[in-house]
Amino acid sequence: MALRKPPLRDVHADRGAKFTEFGGWDMPVEFDSIRTEHAAVRERAGIFDVSHMSELEVTGPDATALMQRLTSNDVTALDRGDSQYSTVTTAEGTIVDDVVVYRLPSDADGHAAYLFVPNAGHDDEMYDRWTASRDEWGLDADVTNVTDEWAMFAVQGPDAPALVTEVLGSAPGLARFEAREADLAGVSCLLARTGYTGEDGFEVLCPWDEAETVWTAFAADDACPPCGLGARDTLRIEMGFLLSGQDFDPDEEPRNPYEAGIGFTVELDTEFVGRDALERVHAEGVDERFVGVELLDRGIARHGYELTDETGEPLGHVTSGTMSPTLSKAVALGYLPVDHADPGTRVDVVVRGERKRAKVVSLPFIDR
Repeated sequence: MALRKPPLRDVHADRGAKFTEFGGWDMPVEFDSIRTEHAAVRERAGIFDVSHMSELEVTGPDATALMQRLTSNDVTALDRGDSQYSTVTTAEGTIVDDVVVYRLPSDADGHAAYLFVPNAGHDDEMYDRWTASRDEWGLDADVTNVTDEWAMFAVQGPDAPALVTEVLGSAPGLARFEAREADLAGVSCLLARTGYTGEDGFEVLCPWDEAETVWTAFAADDACPPCGLGARDTLRIEMGFLLSGQDFDPDEEPRNPYEAGIGFTVELDTEFVGRDALERVHAEGVDERFVGVELLDRGIARHGYELTDETGEPLGHVTSGTMSPTLSKAVALGYLPVDHADPGTRVDVVVRGERKRAKVVSLPFIDR
């Protein structure tokens, strides 16, 4: 099956980007170097093409009811222009995907309208889940897969507010997790103060065929260099942010929100698929927790590497790992039994058959 391409694939190639497959998309993994791009975002700003993310619109009289029953957070708490981090779970409480839900700034025909953003390659799956549930429950809502209609960029870093102000012509006037309609470089966009790096920043959704105009408005000079998915990964690992399909996966890494450290996305006062199972988990507690691990010996922990106690007894495994560009230390994420999950606990990481000394540390790895 051919890889899907973002609208600026050729623009990125002309810039010298290296590409990788991710979620069924052909995406730039780096432009200059992961370390250089990582540092730019931590110290100044950078722009990511994240057009591989999925987007679905939900409108109609029962749009709120449908969103409420299929996501774990409280959608009714959103005012126009608000957004929230949430999860989609199975009846057993296992995370299918983590999503950002936007209540759009403008209602549709007098009813709340939503845009929600699942991860790359999940748009068809989520469309099928939403439409099948709508039909089963007899709800009046329109669900539209608009993934191929929107380009999405992330302007991230401490200088991001100043850059957005310059392009916008005025201060964006957005608090964290707020969104508004905005004219950027003459293009009508949805501008949100959200991101996946731990830095201040914004995500911009613009029409697919006007993507280059918006991208060029930010990436035209060294003040906001283009960054690839490689730096996005090292930045999110430093913050302890989950990666769908790796730090959780309904088949390969089945986890519930409490195990994964995102229990704050679960609103048990609402009715949603998985709610009863998660109420039991909340009451009984979990057996394992998502943790950060810092290596004390030389070596880099990679996805799938075993975690053991100091005697070599298996405890768990690494789900994500990297050499932190900010700390110049090897760090990892994974799951450990609760009696080995407290910060300071000594563990070992098995790297190419050799046990390396490590310790559990608090997340995030860096303080932002």
